[in-house]
Parts: sequence; structure tokens; C-alpha cells
Amino acid sequence: MNEFPPARRHWFFPTALLSGLCLGLLAGCGQRVTQIQKAAKEGIMIVGNGAEPSGLDPQTITGIPERNITATMFEGLTRNDPETLEALPGQAKSWEFSPDGLTYTFHLREGLVWSDGVPLTAHDFYNSFRRLLSASLGSDNSDQLYDVVNAEAYHKGRLQDFSQVGFRVIDDLTLEIRLAHPAAFLLKTLGSRTWVPVPLHVLEKFGDPLHPGSPWTRPGSLVCNGPFMLKEWKPNSYIEVERNPRYWNRESVKLNGVRFIPMENQPAEEAAFRSGQLHKTERVPLTKIAVYRREAPEKLHIHPYSGVYYFNFNVNKAPFTDVRVRRALAMAVDRESIVRNVTLAGEIPAYHFTPEGISGYVSRSRTKLDFAEARRLLAEAGYPGGKGMPPITLLYNTAENHRMIAETIQQTWKIELGIDIQLENQEWKVYLDNMQNEFYQICRAGVIMDPYDPSQFLRVFTSDSGFNRTGWADPEYDRLYTQVMNTADQAERLELMQQMEKILTDAMPILPVYYYTNQYLMDPSVKNWADNLLSLGPFAQVWLD
Repeated sequence: MNEFPPARRHWFFPTALLSGLCLGLLAGCGQRVTQIQKAAKEGIMIVGNGAEPSGLDPQTITGIPERNITATMFEGLTRNDPETLEALPGQAKSWEFSPDGLTYTFHLREGLVWSDGVPLTAHDFYNSFRRLLSASLGSDNSDQLYDVVNAEAYHKGRLQDFSQVGFRVIDDLTLEIRLAHPAAFLLKTLGSRTWVPVPLHVLEKFGDPLHPGSPWTRPGSLVCNGPFMLKEWKPNSYIEVERNPRYWNRESVKLNGVRFIPMENQPAEEAAFRSGQLHKTERVPLTKIAVYRREAPEKLHIHPYSGVYYFNFNVNKAPFTDVRVRRALAMAVDRESIVRNVTLAGEIPAYHFTPEGISGYVSRSRTKLDFAEARRLLAEAGYPGGKGMPPITLLYNTAENHRMIAETIQQTWKIELGIDIQLENQEWKVYLDNMQNEFYQICRAGVIMDPYDPSQFLRVFTSDSGFNRTGWADPEYDRLYTQVMNTADQAERLELMQQMEKILTDAMPILPVYYYTNQYLMDPSVKNWADNLLSLGPFAQVWLD
């Protein structure tokens, strides 16, 4: 799972990028060699990446800016097809599974090595999974391994012996994974960052590898196993990865490197792109989408994205301890107007959490736009016409789209419900920390989930999910999720998930707004790019014309 950020008010330009941009504005792009043209001669692709990453440890990161970078440097047993996301051989050259779908045996490629030349074996995967499931690491990603036998029990301390967890090293090149229940999507999810190995032989040099915060991810220390490896990290300036000469499929990699620019101010990012400083942006300012549709459609890319944009209610802080208040506010959001007049990129209004169509799932439970009912619920809760409502602050990480959506909702609640709310924007790292620790009343949120099974989305609001930042928990919801994961019949599974969605929608610890599309700008010189539902950059197959 990934959390969707970008941006903040106080942004930074790399010195070289700023000077190049100034030259472009003064002299005009046609009268000089642009930054991307210079970089292309060196085989370097320059991309906007939203926020400055909070870290590069693939087992502990949760955000999209971090994932974009680590996905170029680490590879799991499988990798995902750049277009379809189907499972392709990665570090494992082949696999087989038992007739009951519970035991998978993976055969690693001969001669695999880490980027420092140390052999990579099945033991590295085994030890990496043990690290991820160690409670001391405190990773929010641990529950994504719960499909494995005894993984949850080990992570929660009910089991002390990791050898009882469903991972077994048969020999240096063979790894067995035993599942607690069938998971038809396993091979695809094995390509995600949760399942990649980390170099324990490097982490051990910096102390206990089971504790977070190790400096092993800095340049000169970070060792990886993917198509690229870390070259430079200049905070608030850029992160550059270079081709990994020890990657098993290195001959297919065309780029010499990728330079990620943490440019969080979207209008500034668009200006940099326009003046030839970026091959690709992270986003498009909402006010520029129509302009590019009209004047440069070949540079504008919009495609479906497997995620949902929503707001968390902190159910432990007034007035959101009252479900009637949460339901009232959710009913007083005009989602159709937001996607039609604000976001402008084909987003789909969300009246429940789980996107429709995954494995044939369409939720029967949904909220609705109903200002009269919202006013009635508020009055019933003791706030007629908004009177007596305690101060409310809505927190978001600064970006033009987040601000515009928040202001639209703020205005609607004022007009229709008589509620005044304050808006507070914070830079990505601060915002993320406050959300994770539930230091908020209402908080913008967004998740990008594997589009393989609806349960992947519904898992987010189980009581022990690292991504449930609402304070809400429901034993029946948890019980149903366990039942879903232990049920083989797909029709029965889908019906159980309907029950989960009803509990979630009735309790309304969140306010879903819309299902994402991804929008970005790309220079036509980038060749062989492919879009997919997770917006995973296919840098290993790209070249520059």
C-alpha cells in the first residue's frame, strides 16, 4: 500500500535547476540546450517526484515519493509487467505451487548478487521477511505478510519462534512460502516493495537491523538488487540512481540513470517542465490540464490509478466521537461537482471506500449527497445549524489540488451546515507524522492499493492495520476480514466483503471523495514508457530519443 502526497508551501529548487529555469525564462527554450537535452546525452532521465522522501528503506516507507525511488533499486521474487501488472520472473526464475494453492516454491536465478558483489540467496529473503515482521522494526507494512502461516502471530508476539512462520529455505536457491489460506493474487503482490529483500549483511554494520532509523540507506552504504543503485542524495535537491552493473537483467536496461527532483510546488514543477528542465512531472496543476489538452495533448498523460482520495475522521477527538457528525459531514460533500469543476481529470466520485470492478466487486453500501439529512443529523447530535460546534481543523499536505478540494468542502459546509472549519497545510514529512500519530481532527488521506482483490482495500481499516489512522476499530469488521481471507469460494468472499463495506460506511470513520486518475506531463523524447494502475515507473525499459 502507498500513501499519496505531494507538496508544501516552502519548496526548494536545486541550484542547477533554478539557474537553468531562469535562463529558459530569459532566453527562451528554443535558443539554448535544455537541461533534459544535456541529461539525455548522458542517458539520464530527470523526473519530478513530489515530496522530499522520508527515507529509502523499502520495508518501512509508506509514501509514493519513496516508492518511486526504491522501486528502481529493489526487486522481489517476481516483478510486475509494466502495463498489465501480471507477475513476471524477477529474482526467482520460476516457481510452482501445490494443488490447494497454499504452498509456493520459488527457484532463484543462479549467480544473483547484491550491488556490492555479495551473493544473494534464499536466506536473504527469509531474513528480510523476519525483519519486516519483527515488532521492534515497527513497520506499517507488516500486515501485508499476514497471508503467510503464523506471520500475524509472530508479528504480534504470540509466537516467538520464526521457524514456525511459513517461510522455509530449502537450499540457497530455493525458498518455500506456505499460506494460511489461498491467495490468488500472491504472485502479483510479490512484486511490491513489501516483499523485496534488504541486505542484512550491510544493516548489521550499523547496529541492530531490527530497529528502525539505520543509516544504511545513505549514499555509499545503500546496497540493493534492482536495475539501478543509489548514486547521490542531496536533500531537498535531488536523488540520482545509476545503472546497477550487477543486476541479473542489466543488458536490457537502456538508461544510465534517473534523477528524482523533490519539487513539491506544482506550478513551479510545470514551469520547469515547460522550460525543458524535466522529462516528466509528478503531477499537473489543475488549472493547466485544460491548457495542455488544447495546446500540447501529446505531453499530457491521464490514466486510471488504483486508489482512493479521502479524509480521515479522528474518532477519538470531538466532535467526531459522534457517528452522526461524521455521517452528516460525509453527506454534505458534492463529489460530482468536485470532480467536474475542481480536479478535472476524469476522477470517479467515491461514495464508499473500495473502488468498483475489482474481481467483479461493486459495493451495495454507499453514502449520498443529502444536505437536508445532514442538517437533521447535526441537529440530532446537538449542533442545529452548526451552533455549538467546537473548533474544527482540517489538515492536509500542501499541494494545489489538496488546497482547492479542502476550500471547496470548507465553503460547502459553511453554506449548507453553518459549520466553520480551519484549514492547515503542512509539509509532507510533518503531515505524515501527525497523521500516523493521530494528531488531527480531520486529515486528508489517500491510498494506492494493489488492484488484485477488494480485500486489499478493506484490510486498511482492520484494527491492526498500520494504515488505519482513524482510531476506529470494530471487532465484527475484523472477524469478517479473517473470514474473507479463509474462504475459498469467490462468491462467498464477495458477499462477506459487502458486509464489511456496510459496517465501514455506516460507521463513517472516513469521508471518501473520489477514485484517482494519474495525471502528469512527459516530454515526447521519452520512449517505451508504459502506464499502469499503480503508476509504477518502468524505468528499466525506457530510453531517451
